[in-house]
Amino acid sequence: MLEPVTESLTPDTAGPQCQRSIEQVPSATVPSATALPDLLLVERARSKEMRAFETLMRRYNRRLFRIARSIVGDMDVAEAVVQEAFLLAFSDIERYEPTGKFGAWLARLAFNQALAVRRSVRPVAAAPVAAPVAAALPANGNGSEAAGQIEEVPSRQPLLEQAIDRLPEVFRTVFVLRAVEGISGIETAACLGINETTVRTRLYRAQRRLDVDVSRRVSAERGEIFELTGGRADYIVNRVLARMNGASRSQQEA
Repeated sequence: MLEPVTESLTPDTAGPQCQRSIEQVPSATVPSATALPDLLLVERARSKEMRAFETLMRRYNRRLFRIARSIVGDMDVAEAVVQEAFLLAFSDIERYEPTGKFGAWLARLAFNQALAVRRSVRPVAAAPVAAPVAAALPANGNGSEAAGQIEEVPSRQPLLEQAIDRLPEVFRTVFVLRAVEGISGIETAACLGINETTVRTRLYRAQRRLDVDVSRRVSAERGEIFELTGGRADYIVNRVLARMNGASRSQQEA
């Protein structure tokens, strides 16, 4: 299995030609892969540069994971969805046209993949029991708690996630992208293939259903909600790179 690449080439690890190139340029002017813009990374990925693939995955895996989790409702299934979305994107990366953001294109693939998985298991999946969302939190429902007190209580991540899970799917995914992931309405619309007005409407309705106090707590603790842990992130990256390498070797041997 490939180990994740976290540092740029140095004169000690590069080949002779790379060493001469690096020595001729001040180190401050040699950007690491993580500092490169999406379009340049995409071009390198089209040339099968593994560092570019990894950088793109690490840049967007949390967003894709949160989208998938908002639809399939399970961490392990969401992880598998993200892997398949990356493999689909990288196996046919020529399909991407730089007229839109690469992150939105990836998110759209993950969204469609999650919907396909959700449909395949829907007959056996148990629907959540309808309940007032505010009842999921043992806190004042009137929103009178001071904002400064939110940090003094233990994290209510599981209860907040349960509250979000009770939202209808069309509201839930928009809420996760806008309120949890924190991306713009325009980019959310591009990710989901809807217009920005629809995004605003669905976000408003989601917030109305959640209760003011719950929405405020989501904003305060959004870094922990549907979070992609470091271990899961590394596993996704390594699995995708290993599968890509395996497919490449199979093609060469054929």
